[in-house]
Amino acid sequence: MINTLIEKIKKTNAPIVVGLDPMLAYTPGHIQKKAFAEYGETLAGAAEAVWQFNKGIVDAVCDLIPAVKPQIAMYEQFGIEGMKAFAKTVDYCKEKGLVVIGDVKRGDIGSTAVAYAVGHLGKVTVGSNSLYSFNEDFVTVNPYLGSDGVNPFIKVCKEEKKGIFVLVKTSNPSSGEFQDRLVEGKPLYEIVGEQVARWGEDCMGDSYSYVGAVVGATYPEQGKLLRKVMPKTFILVPGYGAQGGKGADLAHFFNEDGLGAIISSSRGIIAAYKQEKYASYGEEGYADAARAAVIDMREDIAGALA
Repeated sequence: MINTLIEKIKKTNAPIVVGLDPMLAYTPGHIQKKAFAEYGETLAGAAEAVWQFNKGIVDAVCDLIPAVKPQIAMYEQFGIEGMKAFAKTVDYCKEKGLVVIGDVKRGDIGSTAVAYAVGHLGKVTVGSNSLYSFNEDFVTVNPYLGSDGVNPFIKVCKEEKKGIFVLVKTSNPSSGEFQDRLVEGKPLYEIVGEQVARWGEDCMGDSYSYVGAVVGATYPEQGKLLRKVMPKTFILVPGYGAQGGKGADLAHFFNEDGLGAIISSSRGIIAAYKQEKYASYGEEGYADAARAAVIDMREDIAGALA
């Protein structure tokens, strides 16, 4: 799947993943009104609203980008109905030819890690059948329980030819409370990056491993270091746009081949119509505003890499 992701990045000339992190606050009134008219102001109504919101975004941008990244918490908050919307979103995006990165940040050990890996990337055995559940192409994984929490995902990735992105240096302001702590003279994130590179040595695609890393755009200097530590690791870079990251911060995340990273933006794209720059599109034109934001992001990144 890492080869597929790279092919799609080359085809679109857009190392961009759109985060499908729907909140009702982002969902235009006309979409909510229609969903609530059918299902009431219920969890089912909320789930229908975010599903229709997602569909509009995907239809507007699917020809411009290689991948999407639905954040599972935004669906879980609506319970079972929300998880149905998550599953529909994953399926629809794959129908549109997009690579799907499930932002699930799972991290556990033993049979629990196996169940997470099977549920999101692999097949679960039901009687004589082996069935996909959510069936994302990649998922994000929290490594802080050690190899016991990561190896089950790697095993399923090998079986299914899929991939993971391991949290190394996250984009949030307090990430340094633990990730920057020195251990034997090195920051912890560097040690995790070294381990990600080792995990990836046995999991290579044509040029990059399908064991990737998450490194926030808000920490460009750390990204520069980690790019050297993990030369064959594809880096998922959150924090662009709404969190403060910008194109000028991104060059060090890429290798000399122009590859090696994919930049994520969520509310900066899906809620673009709420920004002054795109306000002229209005609520009805929220999807067109998202498309315009993707085009602007693509140009910003291209300028940074020129």
